[in-house]
Amino acid sequence: MSIAGDHRKADCMTSRRAKVFVLDMFHETSLAGNLQAILESSTGSTIHVRRESWTPDELQCGNGRFLDRISSFDPNAIFLIFDRLGSEELRELMAMICGSLRQPAIVISGGAEPDQIVEVLKLGATDFIVPPLKPNDVLPRLWRVLDQRRNGDPLAFVLKKKLGLEQLVGESPAFLAEIQKIPLVAKCDASVLITGETGTGKELCARAVHYLSPRSGQSFIPVSCGAIPSELVENELFGHARGAFTGAHAPQPGLIREANGGTLFLDDIDCLPLQAQVKFLRFLQEREYKQLGSTKTNRADLRVVAATNINLENGVKDGKFRQDLFYRLNVIPINLPALRDRKEDIPLLAHHFLAKYSRDFGKECRGFSPEAVAVLSAHEWSGNVRELENVIERAVVFSEGTVIRPDDIMLRVPRAVDLPASSESFRMAKARVVEQFEREYIEGLLKTHRGNITRAAQAAEKNRRAFWELIRKHRIDMDAIRTRWP
Repeated sequence: MSIAGDHRKADCMTSRRAKVFVLDMFHETSLAGNLQAILESSTGSTIHVRRESWTPDELQCGNGRFLDRISSFDPNAIFLIFDRLGSEELRELMAMICGSLRQPAIVISGGAEPDQIVEVLKLGATDFIVPPLKPNDVLPRLWRVLDQRRNGDPLAFVLKKKLGLEQLVGESPAFLAEIQKIPLVAKCDASVLITGETGTGKELCARAVHYLSPRSGQSFIPVSCGAIPSELVENELFGHARGAFTGAHAPQPGLIREANGGTLFLDDIDCLPLQAQVKFLRFLQEREYKQLGSTKTNRADLRVVAATNINLENGVKDGKFRQDLFYRLNVIPINLPALRDRKEDIPLLAHHFLAKYSRDFGKECRGFSPEAVAVLSAHEWSGNVRELENVIERAVVFSEGTVIRPDDIMLRVPRAVDLPASSESFRMAKARVVEQFEREYIEGLLKTHRGNITRAAQAAEKNRRAFWELIRKHRIDMDAIRTRWP
């Protein structure tokens, strides 16, 4: 299919006008020509394109003439096409575009490393696109850039309305180095891969990226890939047509359709089955997909943020994760450090959660004793920020004063278990210890969350039905737990 035909199928914008200057560095003729064809073939809108090729040396010698060329055309936006990103020439060019002309600049380069993309955004680029170029990707990004410029910067409103970065608490260098990327990457549409251990705040980070972006007024759809049975993943993501399979009496739109215009957050992306990886990769490349049981091609304009608590590169080496999908997702990586690697943030986080749960539970807790802070700081926090939050919530519930003391802090620490009798087999001993742990763990969570099964299940990272089965298995008396909180 021709580029023009592909775009006529993709572009649904109407009565829009724009003037775009395409600066082709290093004479990347085919890429620049492809971009120009996409822009000029836009149906229902008129985009005037001026395309010029300049090398860094030519820019150095003809700086004034280059600025005059752009100023005389008076574009609404500028596309910068690079074969490679040399740091010094890039700084000079971005300073010229963003400083002298103050035009929104969209950078296109296929040879950029993740840290270079972040550097480009720091220098003032409005968005960053990795080839190949597709009408379904390029045109929505251009219109969003122009709409954002016309409507003003939404960050101040979003921070107050959606809390954004306020939920991400910390001042340690390791934490700030990653969190400071969020406002930069939020303004562009590049895919983001968030890595970090369980409980480090990956979903909070993904929400901040969404709520600080031009898509903040649209849906944020979180999906736990590990919680969906492998045979149902494609159905959940892409949806199905009526009659697609036995029992499909009505069509289901799918999560991609629900996230259209907004952000799709794929947590535990490493759990995505290989067959679904192939189909999702094609969607990322084409921004098109078909529902199960349908021949109709659907389009979706959304941003993808993925997260994992494992090293995906190892998954690629082991053949469990597609390398091409990894590269598509890992355009901009954010690696959240474990709490044990930023212990200086523990007092800040503890006070943050203390204020939250004191307010929620109507308590007068105002601070921690020095001894309590020492206890918190000495703990290893294998469950990271989520574990700390649960401990502070429990301390607020049981505290009877205004200051949290060591006795209020009930930490779960490894303890010795009873040795098995000499006649007990390894299998029997293991089963007994696991059963003992399960019961104590489930009871502890239920007490922490005041008998609320939904919240306890979320803390255990299980669905409500599976958690309820554990309650029944261990014959835990829910009435006895709930009577403590009328």
